[in-house]
Amino acid sequence: MIDCPRIVIGGTESGAGKTSITLALVAALRRRGARVQTFKVGPDFLDPSYLAIASGRPCYNLDGWMMGRDYVEKLVARVTADADIAVIEGVMGLFDGAEPDSLEGSTAEIAAWLKSPVILVANVYGMARSLAAVVKGFATFERKVRVAGVIANHCGSVRHGIMLAEALQASRLPPMVAAMPRGAMPELPSRHLGLVTADARDIPPETLEALADAFEHYSTLSEIVNMARSAPFLYVEAPGRKGLAERMRLGVAYDTAFHFYYRDLFDELEDAGCSIVHFSPVADRNLPERLDALYLGGGYPEEMAAELSANGPMLAAVRGFAASGRPVYAECGGLMYLCSDLETVDGKRYPMAGLLPAGTKMHKGLQALSYVNVTLKEDSLWGLAGQSVRGHEFHHSTLTANPAGIEGWLPVYSVKKRWLDAPVEEGIQKGSILASYLHLHLPSRPRALEHFIHTCERKPADEQ
Repeated sequence: MIDCPRIVIGGTESGAGKTSITLALVAALRRRGARVQTFKVGPDFLDPSYLAIASGRPCYNLDGWMMGRDYVEKLVARVTADADIAVIEGVMGLFDGAEPDSLEGSTAEIAAWLKSPVILVANVYGMARSLAAVVKGFATFERKVRVAGVIANHCGSVRHGIMLAEALQASRLPPMVAAMPRGAMPELPSRHLGLVTADARDIPPETLEALADAFEHYSTLSEIVNMARSAPFLYVEAPGRKGLAERMRLGVAYDTAFHFYYRDLFDELEDAGCSIVHFSPVADRNLPERLDALYLGGGYPEEMAAELSANGPMLAAVRGFAASGRPVYAECGGLMYLCSDLETVDGKRYPMAGLLPAGTKMHKGLQALSYVNVTLKEDSLWGLAGQSVRGHEFHHSTLTANPAGIEGWLPVYSVKKRWLDAPVEEGIQKGSILASYLHLHLPSRPRALEHFIHTCERKPADEQ
C-alpha cells in the first residue's frame, strides 16, 4: 500500500526553478524532523544526486515511458514504506513527455498514477494577472491531474507576490503557497543538461540551511504538508523481496568520472543475488578481487580524461579482465573509456583502454537526446534475440569510426527513435563485451536482470 503523504513539484516549463524549489522544500521538511523520500521524474542522473544529499536518502527516478505503471507504483510503495512524506520533482513542463498528444512520459502521468496533488512552479518575472490565466490552463487541462497550489518564483518584490496571490484568489484558482523573490535562494552550479552531479562539497550544510531558511520565510509550509496528506491511499500488489544469497559479484565503476546509474537497478540486482562492489577507474590501481563481471556506467569521463589515461595499471586490469572472457558492460561514458582514445573539446587526445577499435570525440553541442526502444538482434548480456527494453540517450561525444564489422565487433541493438522512420543499429558486442551509448532502464525488466545474472554467475567449475 502507498499510504505516504506525497506532493509533485511540477513546472510550467523547463527553467521555472523546480530543482531549487524542490531542494528548498526538502531541506525545510527535513529540518523539521521529517523523513523525506525524494523522486525525480524522467531519465535524469543529475538532479537525483542533489535530492539525495538534501534528503539524506537515495533518490529514485520515476519514468512512465521507460518503466510502466506497475513498476512505478511498486517502486514508490517499497521505498516510501518508512518515510513521512514523498516529494517528487517533475521534468520539463508539467505536461511535457514522450508524446505530443498524451500524458506518456510526463510529470502529469506520474501525478495521475500516484493520485498525487501537484504544486505548480511558475517563473513570474514580468507577470501579473496573466499568472491566473496560466494557472487556469494548467489546472483545467487534464482532469486526471489535480493542481493543488502554486509557487510564484522570481517575484520582483513582496508586493508583487501579494498581487499574484490576489489574482489567483479572485479567479477561484489553486492558492499561492510560496512567492519566492529573485535572489532569495543560493545559486546552484550548472553544466551540460542541468546541474553538476553533486557531492557534499557542491551542496554543503550551509547551502541547505540557506535554502530551508528561504523556503520557510516565503512559503506556507504547513499548507503544503496538508496538500501532501490529501493524497489518497493506493493499494499495490507487490510481492515480497527475494533476498537471494550471493550468486555473483559485479564490479561497478563509481567515482567522479562514472556515476550515472539508476539506484533501483542496484536494489533489484542485490535482491536477486548480485553483490555490488564499487571501484574507481580514476583512483584505484587494480580491480577488486573475485569479480564476475564489470559495469562501466555513464558520467563525465571527459572531465577526468587525463587522470583516467594516466592510470595505466587500471587500464591494463580492465583489458585483462575482458581478455579473461568475463562479461564487461559499458554504457555511454563507459563506452568512451573502452575506446582507443578520447578527444576533448580543446583537441587534446588521451589514450584509453583500447578494447573498442574506435575513438570518441567531444563536442560543445549535444549530439543525441531521445527515448529509445531497443530490440535485441542477437543474444546479449541482457537477453535473447527478439527481446526488448526501453531507455534513453544523451551525450556530447561521438565515435570517430564505426566499430561494426571490425575485429569481430557486431551491432546487437535495433533501436527505434520516435522521429526516425526506420530503426538504427547500436550496441556493439564482441564475445562477452557489450558497449553502447544508450542508458537502458533495466530494473523494470526482471527477465533482463535474471538473464544477466545467470550469464555472469559463478558455476561450480569456476569455484574449484
